[in-house]
Amino acid sequence: MIGAVSRVFPRYCRKEERMKIGSIIVAILMFSLVVIFHELGHFLFAKKNGIGVNEFCLGMGPKLFGIKKGETLYSLRLFPIGGACMMVGEDENSDDAKAFNNKTVWQRFQVIFAGPLFNFILAFLLSMIMVAIAGYDPARVTSVPSEGAAAQAGLMEGDIIVRYDGKKINFGREIMVEETFNPITDSTPVEITYKRDGKQHTTTVVPQKSIRYLLGFGYQGDDMPATISSVSKGGAFEAAGIVAGDTITSINGTRIATGNALLEYMQNSPLNGETVTVGYTRNSLDYEVEVTPTISESYSLGFSYNLYAEKTRGLSIIKYSAAEVKYWIVTTVKSLGQIFKGKVSRNDIGGPVRIVSEISNVMSEASPYGALVVIVELINWCVLLSANLGVMNLLPIPALDGGRLLFLIIEGIRRKPVNREKEGLVNGIFFVLLMILMVFVFYNDITNLFH
Repeated sequence: MIGAVSRVFPRYCRKEERMKIGSIIVAILMFSLVVIFHELGHFLFAKKNGIGVNEFCLGMGPKLFGIKKGETLYSLRLFPIGGACMMVGEDENSDDAKAFNNKTVWQRFQVIFAGPLFNFILAFLLSMIMVAIAGYDPARVTSVPSEGAAAQAGLMEGDIIVRYDGKKINFGREIMVEETFNPITDSTPVEITYKRDGKQHTTTVVPQKSIRYLLGFGYQGDDMPATISSVSKGGAFEAAGIVAGDTITSINGTRIATGNALLEYMQNSPLNGETVTVGYTRNSLDYEVEVTPTISESYSLGFSYNLYAEKTRGLSIIKYSAAEVKYWIVTTVKSLGQIFKGKVSRNDIGGPVRIVSEISNVMSEASPYGALVVIVELINWCVLLSANLGVMNLLPIPALDGGRLLFLIIEGIRRKPVNREKEGLVNGIFFVLLMILMVFVFYNDITNLFH
């Protein structure tokens, strides 16, 4: 697709512009595939249960064109960010035998649930292709420092972790997710089950406490000036008035010319809590300030693990493809939990624009390694998007599939339908709220992109 775009656009179109245009087209195709598969689930189960379908469309907004076959109009709409399977009598009472609301609760439940289900099926099929090509990342222990907690518990390099703190582990990434969402903050023991020489063993690792002194900033360790890329909120640099964009020129009288020089200085002169004198420039003006490092307490299990893919074959492809879908479902659910707990900032939330930007970055970074690597990375993104859409649609929120399923469950328990007008009103209100949220996400994406 990218090659085709390059041939179509004029030669004066720069390579970067062609890559950006190609990324947008690829992202739209990926969105379209995920959405059309979701709606296909609704469509096929509607037909299976004798429900009429007025329109099956991809996109939202004004209709671009359509083809009518039988009772159904198949159409493409202007904005490729959604889709719909519009069924007869879906939001109103009807005497038509093919009307959605005239079917049994179980039949309607099947039709609604089929959308998210098809997203999980698509994620599984794509995962099989990805795992067959690239393999999976076994949770193999790659290093165990002799003085660390894991070494004392008997863990050794080469062991394969299969359970971590009571949770089944298939990939090294799953340990990383656990450490991200449930960081170790004290010395509470962690039970680990691992395989060694084909046999399973279980051990208990007691996290070790370590104390570090930090200045609270980020930078690039390269041959460019040591410009600060980020400043930690509540950190020592923020307290001293140093901000992102400032360039460090000296520490305790030692000249710092580059990011590499700063990295070397920090490695050779670790902080010990004493005040340091930092020289820096801002807008071509020189400044010097006293900075007191902050204390950071952390707990470590004392081992590192593999995050790189290794080839597999046979039935293992099916096994790890299913595990891949489970991984993304669990990660999505955990991420939603972080949002509800208020642990996610506005900058962490992304929508279609952010996704297009990320896909563009993936294509740019993967392209030097060949077309196959680009394909695998894009398939991985499709798996993520499809699993994410499936989970999001199952949330019990009116106007989403999960909300409609909730109404059907209530109807099944009560043995009589919820008032159609009230249900329609609730769905309408939440649809408007979702549209407002969509506008906010678009605005947030654009402001973050320019920032």
